[in-house]
Amino acid sequence: MMLLQIDTADLAVEDQSVTLIDLMLKGGFWMIPILLLSIVAVIIFVERFLTLRKAGETPDHFTDDIRAKVLAGDVNGAKMICAQTGTPVARMIEKGLSRLGSPLKNIEVSIENVGKIEIYKLEKNLGVLATISGAAPMIGFLGTVTGMIQAFIAIAQEEGSVSPKLLSSGIYEAMVTTAAGLTVGIIAYLGYNYLVTRMQKVIHRMEYSAIEFIDLLQEPK
Repeated sequence: MMLLQIDTADLAVEDQSVTLIDLMLKGGFWMIPILLLSIVAVIIFVERFLTLRKAGETPDHFTDDIRAKVLAGDVNGAKMICAQTGTPVARMIEKGLSRLGSPLKNIEVSIENVGKIEIYKLEKNLGVLATISGAAPMIGFLGTVTGMIQAFIAIAQEEGSVSPKLLSSGIYEAMVTTAAGLTVGIIAYLGYNYLVTRMQKVIHRMEYSAIEFIDLLQEPK
């Protein structure tokens, strides 16, 4: 008899367990924009990660190959190496090669202009990811406010004692939206800083390669 009672109690506990999907549904309307922001954040992170990884794939021997071609007078061969590499560094050097014969200052300006364009491309959508990292927690806090308002309205409308079940809807919305918003915000923030770090490494490589190329042009032939 006691075993039967224990089994019945265990079944009751299992029936009362709440899954993650149930919690998200209890978060109410504000879970929709938080979910959309999380999807956008993931898409931006994956796209930027792949872009930055490709941008940083300039071979270590790239500068040496360009140096050898330029010193040998094979400018077209140097341009072909840049075209085959297809990275921001290569496009900057290719622009400089196309300006050979012009004053050194003009070559520097042309490389710098291409560098600015490439940096702009690398920064694409990073601002959106940074915005999501701040907006998602704010939306979660807004859900907290609306959830507590619902709970207080339920208290005001109830006569006599207030049951916990009556307040559960508003409190669920308040807590779940806060947790969801903070989770999305923290992940987006970490992803943003990781991408910025990778981008800075690519920019440093671009600057270093540009300086090396300018130095190469100033070497005595």
